[in-house]
Amino acid sequence: MARVRLSVAERQEELLRAAVEQIEARGVSAVRIADVASALGVSNALVLYHFSTKEKLVAAAFTYAAEGDLAHLRRILGRRTSAVRRLRAAVRWYAPTGQAKGWRLWIEGWAAALREPALREVARELDQQWKAELTAVIAEGAAAGEFHCPDPASAAWRLTALLDGLAVQMTSYAGSLSRAAMLGWTDDALARELGLDREALTRQST
Repeated sequence: MARVRLSVAERQEELLRAAVEQIEARGVSAVRIADVASALGVSNALVLYHFSTKEKLVAAAFTYAAEGDLAHLRRILGRRTSAVRRLRAAVRWYAPTGQAKGWRLWIEGWAAALREPALREVARELDQQWKAELTAVIAEGAAAGEFHCPDPASAAWRLTALLDGLAVQMTSYAGSLSRAAMLGWTDDALARELGLDREALTRQST
């Protein structure tokens, strides 16, 4: 059967999805242009036509993966409900036991970014966007009197640093911490940052 002819945008999205899958399976250092091409049944030349080097393909794949998660985060934080409810939903979704990101992909990306300047810039920009989204909603809730947080930006940094660190532990040492304990710790951290006790956080976000 003849292969359906895709637009440039559709083809690039297909290649990026395949690249993300191959990076998750093989790791950044081991993945090859040939692996992405083979997964789709296309030529290496086609992949290189759209992304002229492996480094550009990898950077674009990480951007593609993160932008999908950023879009979902913005949908959660844009809901018509209290800031507390939105923040708790976002943090629990982002946590290593939730659906945000393939954490193996991101741990691979962080490691590769130490050696790849292009990927490092992509990772830094996307990380700043995550923090900015959380900061804005924390500031909104504090201004509305829902909770007390004198420094929303620092709170967002501490929350994401905790979640990222837990993700490394949970991914590298699977089974070392239960889902219940993980979510309990994330609730504790969010409550501290918002100047609430755990009971108040749960009550206001359900």
